Amino acid sequence: MQSLELIDNWPVPTAAAAVVRADGTVAGTRGPTAHRFALASVTKPLAAYAALVAYEEGAVELDEPAGPEGSTVRHLLAHTSGLAFDEHQVVASPGTRRLYSNAGFEVLGDHIAKATDIPFAEYLRQAVLEPLGMTSTELAGGASPAKDGVSTVDDLVRFAAEVQAPRLLDPRTVAAAMTVTYPGLKGVLPGYGHQNPNDWGLGFEIRDGKSPHWTGSSSSPRTFGHFGQAGTFLWVDPDAGAACVALTDRPFGPWAVEVWPRFTDAVLAEL
Repeated sequence: MQSLELIDNWPVPTAAAAVVRADGTVAGTRGPTAHRFALASVTKPLAAYAALVAYEEGAVELDEPAGPEGSTVRHLLAHTSGLAFDEHQVVASPGTRRLYSNAGFEVLGDHIAKATDIPFAEYLRQAVLEPLGMTSTELAGGASPAKDGVSTVDDLVRFAAEVQAPRLLDPRTVAAAMTVTYPGLKGVLPGYGHQNPNDWGLGFEIRDGKSPHWTGSSSSPRTFGHFGQAGTFLWVDPDAGAACVALTDRPFGPWAVEVWPRFTDAVLAEL
């Protein structure tokens, strides 16, 4: 895909990208797709997928208590537990505000580890990474399930194919994960300011009508995914029937705000 060549002009030391269609075929790649990058918050969709496997295995229920009083596994996945961004401190009642929270995903990881009697990093490996052949992806023991994953474009292509045509989960579970959970809540989208509403599913951010946004102006409202402060993103656009992964080794900043939407629009136009 010619559009992927745009990453050659990004102001980053290293970049790699790929597009994978809903049928699992790779439409194109660019850059060192086997290079391992820090994912930052692109770790969260992987952690969320493991949580949903735990749910389907019966280890946890989405509406069982987890985290602060009144909070559930569902609240933690949807960033509505009331926990602060990076501190294990309650700053709102569960279900009342969309408070993007690394702490919430760390609590979620601990909850699943206790429920399964398996350290969360190991559970993620067994439940998601190993079955999908994501051999270059790792969450080190004791690392944060919110932000400490390492992976490659090649591996995330496998994950993006799975999300579009689930084999590890019931498609209805994945459909729920990409559907707005607790609609109408306001909140801050990190790097992009206040959004009303600030819609999320279960571990995936949902584009809807957000502006500004890290995806493209032509991205469908149903687009879902995640970006990371390491200069990384993964989006899935069900209307386009494709997903896109881009990983870099430059922290997110104004450069990404400028080039990512233009890149996404070029990819969608070529599809």
